[in-house]
Amino acid sequence: MKKIVLSGIVIASFMLYSVTKRSQVAVPAPVDVLPPSVSTSSQSHFGDEITAGVDVLVTPAAALTPSETPSTMMSRPPATMPMQKMSGKFKDGSYVGSVADAIYGNIQVKATIQNGQLSDVVFLQYPNDRDRSIEINTFAMPILKREAIAAQSAEVDVVSGATDSSIAFTESLTSALSKAL
Repeated sequence: MKKIVLSGIVIASFMLYSVTKRSQVAVPAPVDVLPPSVSTSSQSHFGDEITAGVDVLVTPAAALTPSETPSTMMSRPPATMPMQKMSGKFKDGSYVGSVADAIYGNIQVKATIQNGQLSDVVFLQYPNDRDRSIEINTFAMPILKREAIAAQSAEVDVVSGATDSSIAFTESLTSALSKAL
């Protein structure tokens, strides 16, 4: 009888801990600057702790569709979707992109155009309700922002480990930049 009561107490304690831990997850503010741990060089930099012993394959986000899974991606020829490059002068102003589904949450960006050039991208929404989503997006968002500004388009490479967020970013930024044409 003691074992049953003790087991019940342990299970109830674990459930209570799980509920309180989930409700205490901090939601960080939208990121619009590079954290100090991300390299600002023109080369992509991935921390050794993330990619140790892993071959990194970067695929242009425009070459993937949101409905694809790793198994369907392996069965199709690469880059079957035409890349949509937005070039030329944009109209100055701030443009909010559409909300894009990133599986574990939504992504929405605001593009700022100055002197006809993409000068800033701010994340208005991004998946941030799970510790892992926060970790992934804190790492990926500055890279996606930097690459978009450098390319002056939504045509950016998928960040390894943040495929869904990268695809949703491309979709939302494409929407915002189409308003600026």
